[in-house]
Amino acid sequence: MISERQLLAMPEEEYMNEEQLAFFRNLLLQNKAEIEEQLDGIRTQIIGQEREADELDRALTEEENRQRLRMADRQTKLMHKVVKTLKKIEEGEYGYCKISGEPIGLRRLLLRPTADLCAEEKARQESRETHYIKLR
Repeated sequence: MISERQLLAMPEEEYMNEEQLAFFRNLLLQNKAEIEEQLDGIRTQIIGQEREADELDRALTEEENRQRLRMADRQTKLMHKVVKTLKKIEEGEYGYCKISGEPIGLRRLLLRPTADLCAEEKARQESRETHYIKLR
């Protein structure tokens, strides 16, 4: 398995070669395992709680559970992105912008392995969203 430094040292002509795809597949599988572990921990915490008799303790427990459920929701959404991205690797579509078809870039993918837009398209999307919000 190549290191991050070796990955970044590869020539641009070798973008998304087998070594790079294997690197990102492994990174995504690690992310998936971490998310599954976190979700299991959240489930265990929620299930393992005892019913509190005191009203304040019960309110605190309910608020903690709401926070745990929000975290579980975010993690579940991220899990879907990771699975979708792993499918892109298998289909040979990983690493390229879904709008322009241009390479997303290794540095961007290292920071956000589930990215499906190049930096330029992401900036355009965010600009449109900001403009839309201002119009409301």
